[in-house]
This record gives sequence, structure tokens and C-alpha cells, in this order.
Amino acid sequence: MSYFPAYINLKDKKILLVGGGNIATEKLEKLLDFTTDITVLSIDFTPTIAEIINSNNLSILKKEYQEGDIKGYDIVVVATDTIHLHKEIFQESRDTRILVNSVDDTQYCDFIFPSYIKRGDLTISFSTSGASPAFAKHIRRYFEDLIPDNTSEFLKKMKDLRTVLPKGKERMKKFDEMAKKFIETNFKKN
Repeated sequence: MSYFPAYINLKDKKILLVGGGNIATEKLEKLLDFTTDITVLSIDFTPTIAEIINSNNLSILKKEYQEGDIKGYDIVVVATDTIHLHKEIFQESRDTRILVNSVDDTQYCDFIFPSYIKRGDLTISFSTSGASPAFAKHIRRYFEDLIPDNTSEFLKKMKDLRTVLPKGKERMKKFDEMAKKFIETNFKKN
């Protein structure tokens, strides 16, 4: 079954990342595109993830995971090589409203990390529902090259106009024309 594509506002959401290695580093870098309210739990940390944690002033729990450590979090990402830990945390979360992602183990996931492009307010995601993350990565790279560098500035201009132009059909028409013109003049054609 495919995953439902949803964008979650992480503002005021507490995230626990379990793991301190290369897999955890990859997930942490993605999460940091959207929030810094992240606690990282692990006994050991690679120098790379330790630097990312320090430079972003993230919370750290230097310990082994114990039952109950997920309490108080909204989202838990389990990024370890220990499959029984993925299962244990997922099962523990079933009586809660905590969403869990177990990296590379979709049977213990409420959600998955898509491959995505982020340019300011524009986020485009690609998913194969876990069938082939490599394919999602390569299709993302293809589309990444099509999106112009000035997209963020254009979207900021559109966002600012939304606060000053009155709502209604005229505003909708103006925005539609502006978006169409931007795409026609800025996007690469094959």
C-alpha cells in the first residue's frame, strides 16, 4: 500500500532521534530543514553528528534507549542498526499518538522520509513507498536541475503580496498569471 503524502508542520512538535551514527546523521540533516526541536539519544555519536548537534544547539541524551524514553515526544525517528529496537519502540508507541519512523524498516513506520527538494517555501517530495529509495533519489536529482535558483525569491514576493492584496477572484487571477509567467520564463525546457 502506498503512503499518503502529507506535509506536517513541525512547529511545537518535539522530535526524538534514536541513534548517533551515519544513518541518524542523514535523518538529522533532513529534519533540520524544518525544525530544531530535536533531541538525539545514543550512547555513541560519530564526530559528524556530534558537530551537527553542537552547531544547532540540539538536546542530547547520552544513554541506551529504555522503555518510556519516547514519552513527551510527538515524533520518534529510530535510526539504528538494531532491528529489535525498531520493533520495540514502534510497539511501545501503539498506545500513544506518537508517530514513529524506523529507518529502512517500513513495517515499523507510521510515516517515511521521502526524497525531497526544498527551496525556501517550495518543497517537492518523491516517494516509492519504500519500494526503491534509490529511484526516488535519482528522480529527485532530475527535477532538482529543472528548478531555477530564483524560485525562493519569487515565492517570497507572492507570500508578501498575499498580505496586502484583498482576497477574491482578482487576486486569484493575478497570482495565477504571475505563477504561469514565472514558470514559462524561468524553468528549463527539455
